[in-house]
Amino acid sequence: MKILIQHGRVIDPASGRDEVADVAIAAGRILSIGRAAPGFTPSRTIDAAGCWVLPGLLDLCARLREPGHEHAHMLESEMAAAVAGGVTSLVCPPDTDPVLDEPGLVEMLRMRAEKLHQARVFPQGALTRALQGEVLTEMGLLTAAGCIAFGQADAPIVNTQVLQRALQYASTFDYAIWLRPLDPWLGGGVAASGPLAMRMGLAGVPVMAETIALHTVFELLRSMAGAPRVHLCRLSSAAGVALLRQAKAEGLRVTADVSIHSLLLTDEDIGHFDPHARLNPPLRQARDRDALAAALADGTLDALVSDHTPVDADAKQLPFAEAEPGATALELLLPLALQWGQGGAGPMRALAAVTHGPAQVLGGALGTLQASCGRLVEGGVADLCVFDPNARWRVTPAALRSQGKHTPFEGRELTGRVRCTLVGGYWAHGE
Repeated sequence: MKILIQHGRVIDPASGRDEVADVAIAAGRILSIGRAAPGFTPSRTIDAAGCWVLPGLLDLCARLREPGHEHAHMLESEMAAAVAGGVTSLVCPPDTDPVLDEPGLVEMLRMRAEKLHQARVFPQGALTRALQGEVLTEMGLLTAAGCIAFGQADAPIVNTQVLQRALQYASTFDYAIWLRPLDPWLGGGVAASGPLAMRMGLAGVPVMAETIALHTVFELLRSMAGAPRVHLCRLSSAAGVALLRQAKAEGLRVTADVSIHSLLLTDEDIGHFDPHARLNPPLRQARDRDALAAALADGTLDALVSDHTPVDADAKQLPFAEAEPGATALELLLPLALQWGQGGAGPMRALAAVTHGPAQVLGGALGTLQASCGRLVEGGVADLCVFDPNARWRVTPAALRSQGKHTPFEGRELTGRVRCTLVGGYWAHGE
């Protein structure tokens, strides 16, 4: 299909482009940005006047609940939520049911996702069998099946020697390891340690649960010649950011992300035991939120993620400590990221954190998409969205396509919404 997007404000953080221009698309690729070539006859034209034309978002953490919830058609609903939010590529963690520790499961997930013709799915394989932290998976076979990295989701590796062997094995074959830094003995609480958790009688997760795990990872990397690439998932504390900044200054091969919830909310948003704010990692104090925001603004943190976790009503509408952690966020990521950018970082940095930044984290794992994923470039794959920055809408369950209807942002009025999304030039969402 030939598509012409006219009169839109084309913004590409990777190149710094910010101009009103037309975008011509054919055979799934961007033919031109500017004036369409003479003789270009589109089969569909989009008037994007007053709108932004953006690279498709790349979300490094979005749970799709498959394999495991095929009966509920979770993959269909969550992929629809992704493209409704302008997300054209996403990484799904391995903590599915069953766990993504077998090549056949990975291949099945990729095949089902491809048939939907919506967002691109990049599976993350389990680092250890069944995420039990004991026996390493067959990383070579999982890579051949389509895994772009290996991790434990929120399941820690208790035995440090197992983690050391995993890092050593990964360095041999240049596999990327993704880790959520959390000490298993200190991280069993339900809220961030502090005055509020104490006052509410909630079991706390201290900052040192994150920093001890970070120290362990960094010490292991320092001990290795040719250490592997390690991505740290969803940092949540000012102390964790300081350790990350030091590790990067030393030249360790580490990247990191932060969730949109930790970037905008604090433990005060728990309110009166609101289970919508039961998240993992838990919401911390304002000083931590501010340090995370500064680190994302200056590039110490490489990416902003939705940490999308659809939770059904039966698991969420429980007392705070018993509720399943997680929130829906795929459809909220872009307007919330831009809301954060208005605080000083600016829209270009906010957009980079959900487009070019995540693409740089994945790097060569993107394969043929590496040159154009998270970017708007002539000749590149046409993964993009048209975004109305002035549209105002209220976050309600009815407004969300995800089967996960629970979010701490419920009831808030947001500014900006995606009008349409193209994935490889295919019309994935919109009018």
